[in-house]
Amino acid sequence: MLVLGHSQVEALLELDALIDALAPAMADLSAGRASAPDRVAALVPERDAFLAAMPGRVPSAGVLMSKLVSLFPHNAGTALPTHQALIVVFDPATGEPAALLDGTAVTAWRTGACSALSARLLAREDATVLAIVGTGVQARSHALAMCRVRPIRQIRVAGRDPAKAAALAGELSSLLDAEVRPAADYADAIVGADIVAAATHCLEPVVRRAWLAPGTHVTSVGFNPAGRELDDATIADALVCVESRHAALAPFPTGSNDLLTPIRDGVITAGHVHAELGELVAGTRPGRTSPEQLTVYKSVGVAVQDAVAAALVVDAARERAIGVEIAMA
Repeated sequence: MLVLGHSQVEALLELDALIDALAPAMADLSAGRASAPDRVAALVPERDAFLAAMPGRVPSAGVLMSKLVSLFPHNAGTALPTHQALIVVFDPATGEPAALLDGTAVTAWRTGACSALSARLLAREDATVLAIVGTGVQARSHALAMCRVRPIRQIRVAGRDPAKAAALAGELSSLLDAEVRPAADYADAIVGADIVAAATHCLEPVVRRAWLAPGTHVTSVGFNPAGRELDDATIADALVCVESRHAALAPFPTGSNDLLTPIRDGVITAGHVHAELGELVAGTRPGRTSPEQLTVYKSVGVAVQDAVAAALVVDAARERAIGVEIAMA
């Protein structure tokens, strides 16, 4: 069995290839060709945390795998990330374990890459101003990924901690050909932005309709069992797209309060979810219909994303003879 660590996974996972590979995988999911059961989780209530299992199969990518991912929000501000994961890849013909790899890097990059795919499908072609809401690992991956699909010229970074926002802005300035600045607050980042990428663990909405300009594309990947990132008016006014209707509208630990709460309160119905990304890729549902239309991609994370990323990593590792082979028998 091939074993790959965090730094190896990061070195092997090519962002442009991942964004491209996610498109057919999401189409497979929407068409029923891929398998991604609801995640299950063991709760750690004294830490407001859980450990989840996410199996997935994507036949078109020739991959069968399962991810174990922990979410420990109190790790924020420590040396440990809030999300930590392992992925086991199995031979899809025999079920034999074939590879074990760090899933923490995969989770970060596949999430940002799929948000970038949503921007490729839904954001205006002339989107140049990006607001990053959050200062963690996902904020960084989203900034890097969004710049691959739209001509971003200005990035504004906002977070609860101004020092972290400034630090991330400085890092991104050294990595990207764009003007990057820390924002004074969430509104300062969002007002006038063409794309808003929210990646927080907030309790109260950090994206509000009053701050959004006509034609903005919003991506939201944050997850808090007791909170949400988007206010009711943003959801109600937007063309809303998801990875999977079933997953997005499922109960904890799979679904999203950003959709479940306004449905519960009668603000919208389940039918307000316009499309899955895979339907946009396949052309079975339309995307943006005007430059002024507000669009939202609400992500809950599905295992086919991890499966595609893991397949890319393992293929690249075997091609370049990277990693350690261990005998399981």
